[in-house]
Amino acid sequence: MQQQALSAIVAWVKLERALQGFEKDLKARHGITMLQLAVLHILSERPHMPLSALRRTLVMHPATLGQSIDDLRRKQLCRVTTDPEDRRARHIAITETGSALVARTPLAGPMRLRQLDGTDPARLDRLAQGLADAMALFGLDERGQAV
Repeated sequence: MQQQALSAIVAWVKLERALQGFEKDLKARHGITMLQLAVLHILSERPHMPLSALRRTLVMHPATLGQSIDDLRRKQLCRVTTDPEDRRARHIAITETGSALVARTPLAGPMRLRQLDGTDPARLDRLAQGLADAMALFGLDERGQAV
């Protein structure tokens, strides 16, 4: 059992290191984070959507998502408008500059899963279960709190 635990730890460290490297490269080359790239990818699929729907899609804390979107807006990669029918609601849309950035970025990281046609659905189910198991075995909840 100790060898399997060590192998799992090594695999996790490799994944974490790879994701950190990818994010560092994104920031250096394109000035965005993985979360911001995920937002842009989603907006490239649905060019105009309610901000509330984007929050539900990404299962993100509103403040975290809001800060990322504000940064994307300042960089003119997306635009945020008020819904004329409900002044409290906001809509988000990708700009041409944002679309061009998505086209230039490598299709890597978690968002790649949305683009993998022909991938065995059972493999994706196993991945989802494995990641859920990792959180449980690591003793963490969805907010990163120890349980």
